[in-house]
Amino acid sequence: MQNVKQASPMPSSDYKHHDKFIEPGENFSAGASDLKWYDIADASTPVSDEIRDLAKRFLERESAAGKLAELGKLGFVILHRCGAEFYFLLVNSWRNDNELWESVYAKHSDMHADFEEFTLNGPHRGTFCVWELAAVWHEQQAWKKFLLSSRDERAKAIYLQDRYRGPA
Repeated sequence: MQNVKQASPMPSSDYKHHDKFIEPGENFSAGASDLKWYDIADASTPVSDEIRDLAKRFLERESAAGKLAELGKLGFVILHRCGAEFYFLLVNSWRNDNELWESVYAKHSDMHADFEEFTLNGPHRGTFCVWELAAVWHEQQAWKKFLLSSRDERAKAIYLQDRYRGPA
């Protein structure tokens, strides 16, 4: 099931870009993975507690079922409100020292009770949108600091507290 419009090589003439806001949340654990949490939405319509709780319960079930076993020890989650009813849930973890890996889920509308795996066919596909990249950029910088650190428990705690809040 897809709720993605056909990809276009250029922005459409009627597209009106606007800023969104990134709000860090409480860190989240999925099995042995410690993940930072970010909500992204228009400032006037933030992610609701109900949707955030639904996303966390979904990830807890996925983890309990062993479906998140491939995650690295550290990473971050982005819950992005893309419109009135569509949400992306992006689970990112650091693996192989310096690689960012991702699992993508979506809640397509109020008609869908829960999140589900989001897949696209073909070799060329979307990754992060312009708003998500603000959080990804911050996390890239935080990960570099961690890699240059002693990588002990203190460094891990510093990484997990280094979160971005602001415009996207």
